[in-house]
Amino acid sequence: MHVKNGDTVIVISGKDKGKKGKVLKVFPKENKVIVEGVNMLTKHKKAQGPTQQGGIIHQEGAIDSSKVMYYCDKDKVGVRTGHKFLENGSKVRVCKKCGEVIDK
Repeated sequence: MHVKNGDTVIVISGKDKGKKGKVLKVFPKENKVIVEGVNMLTKHKKAQGPTQQGGIIHQEGAIDSSKVMYYCDKDKVGVRTGHKFLENGSKVRVCKKCGEVIDK
């Protein structure tokens, strides 16, 4: 996956195009991500006993990872990511536009 939990991403297509948010959860097998504030779904929840109250809940739904791009704070745009090996042998993600290391 080109994005990980905690990354800031921008949506590049669909009804939420242009929205920025933090990746909350990643599903690599399904190739989907959940982004905060994107693809909001309405769920009608039934009350579970006297303590839990029912009602309408708004929550984020999963979107395809191909619809998001990593948001570079330095360039202030969505960018593609690449991989690079450092001197100590570790593999890190880098911004294709400015060359800055993403994983620190």
